[in-house]
Amino acid sequence: MNLRSVYYFISPKSRLVARKIYYSPFDLFNSLSGRKNKMVPNKGDIFIGSGDFVEQGKHHLKLLTEYAKLKPNHSVLDVGCGIGRVAVPLTNYLLDDSRYEGFDLVKKGINWCKNNITINFPNFSFQHIPLNNDLYSLTNQKAENFTYPYPDNSFDIVFLFSVFTHMQPLEVQNYLNEIYRVLKPGGRCLATFFVYDEINESIISNNNGTYIFPYKNEGYRLMNEKVPSANIAFNEEYLYKMAELSKLKIENKIYGTWSKRGDKSLLDFQDILVFEK
Repeated sequence: MNLRSVYYFISPKSRLVARKIYYSPFDLFNSLSGRKNKMVPNKGDIFIGSGDFVEQGKHHLKLLTEYAKLKPNHSVLDVGCGIGRVAVPLTNYLLDDSRYEGFDLVKKGINWCKNNITINFPNFSFQHIPLNNDLYSLTNQKAENFTYPYPDNSFDIVFLFSVFTHMQPLEVQNYLNEIYRVLKPGGRCLATFFVYDEINESIISNNNGTYIFPYKNEGYRLMNEKVPSANIAFNEEYLYKMAELSKLKIENKIYGTWSKRGDKSLLDFQDILVFEK
């Protein structure tokens, strides 16, 4: 059993505790050295993927300006905002009279954002939504029935980094429908996925791939069948049908490096889809 399998084997709450304990020596040293940046969480509190917190946030901002055409005066919705990785660089990009809204199912991330971002940037608002997800949070509130707490036609830009990679098809379909509803006409959504087709399915489903999704379902593949939300890859045609049902138009597709198909100068590890209303 590898380290990733062990991590998925324990409960969502235990995963957060394990990370806190693992990084406690580093965080203690950083705090005592006086080098702690107040706009960067402790490593033990970060639960949103790998990579340097600051550099990843800057990278995501570049993706948003390049592919979603994000402007400083835009109103934006950060779905699955985590612990503020994209919100932090946006505080130096968005104008004071612009609007940022973010929500996430992990309460500790929302609390950090409120205590460190909203207190200094009142146009940045964060909400904790206790949705069920077997990777992060076990509750009775299902994402497939969730209505975003925002009016129709509210946002110029909606973005989701590493959110749809942890959601089941019915949940993704509902979120796409909600994104269409809250976007302004002509608004854009940038979202990351793991996407495969008939050509590379065999590669990403066995040990020849960089990220392995061995468990096949109708239209999607799982990395871990016991924790379905751990990581999920979608068949490209299946995903396009979901977008069509939501009435979102796919404007751009940028393959990431995970499946070794990326061919752009500005890439992400995951695949990027840009939708337009």
